[in-house]
Amino acid sequence: MLRCGGDRVVIVGGGIAGALLAKTLQAHADVVLIDPKEYFEIPWANMRAKVDPAAVERTVIPHSDYLTHAKVVTASAVGVDDSVVLTSVGRTVGYDFLVIATGRNCTRPQRRSDRLEMFQRDKERIAAAGSVLIIGGGPIGVELAAEIAMDSPDKRVTLVHGGPRLLKVMGTRASAKALEWLRSKNVTVLLDQTVDVEDLAGSGSGEDDHGRIFTTSAGETVTADCHFVCTGRPVASGWLRGSFLGDHVDADGRLTVDEHLRVGRLKNVFAIGDITDVPEAKQGYLAQRQAMVVSRNLRLLLKGAGLEHKLHRYKASKAAITVTLGRRDALSELPFMTLIGHIPGAVKPRDLYVSRTRRMMGLSWNG
Repeated sequence: MLRCGGDRVVIVGGGIAGALLAKTLQAHADVVLIDPKEYFEIPWANMRAKVDPAAVERTVIPHSDYLTHAKVVTASAVGVDDSVVLTSVGRTVGYDFLVIATGRNCTRPQRRSDRLEMFQRDKERIAAAGSVLIIGGGPIGVELAAEIAMDSPDKRVTLVHGGPRLLKVMGTRASAKALEWLRSKNVTVLLDQTVDVEDLAGSGSGEDDHGRIFTTSAGETVTADCHFVCTGRPVASGWLRGSFLGDHVDADGRLTVDEHLRVGRLKNVFAIGDITDVPEAKQGYLAQRQAMVVSRNLRLLLKGAGLEHKLHRYKASKAAITVTLGRRDALSELPFMTLIGHIPGAVKPRDLYVSRTRRMMGLSWNG
């Protein structure tokens, strides 16, 4: 067991929020990061990486590159009580302060090299395919369809979405603009239809299908040489339901947090990222903002008692949502207007904020 000595901060989850929190706290506390992977990745570059895997070398980053004064336990958390986290390898980790940052359920290989190989295989499958099926019309599905359509306009791309409009996280005007843009790039979009994802489990997202015929819930057939499942994933909170934190998990699987991002007003347990019930879009840069608020709060609490009145509050954001559409275009929903095309595309850097994120993690821009 890793024992604690008063300043132990255990962070469960090494995604974009948990990794940043661990980095900013490592000089101020005894930090332990529990994560089933030996790396974190910059998620908003993932769709680009499927058509340009060279870009991913800078976006899949070993935890050891930026955590020079923290411990990393490469395992999943499977249980927790009011002082200890139990991991999937049977190791227990004591804590003085706990931060839950497990995000959403997502199967990723443990080793960075295997993750890089996944992106390379995706590129090879897309390159070899004459037709691609994308299942799911949220931001991930729309961005992937756009990347393929712009990078390989000769390919037949079909997007099947179970809802009446694309991009449910955005307004109806943004949905309509996204649909018009995709169809202008010869992407076939089928709304109010689904493809049985469980039936595809044997082949897996991105596997070679070689002219396989898929049948939608409406009876339409789609022929595709490869497919990608881009439907929403559930919040990764199942391991908490039987614990002392179970009463703070809402019906959607999210942890209820207060204005300081503390779980259920527990004085030493925080949550950040997609797992929180903060009423805002679940976007990576907002998860980073939450991480910075908790970082400041923990540094205050680590100084000792009597500073709770100085804790920083997190205010839910109504900031713009931007969906990347290939290398030049984007769709941005602002408070008073919705823009699509080169103008919002020019605002978002060509490298999708990868250089900025690497600098936040104390890393050189080019790796």
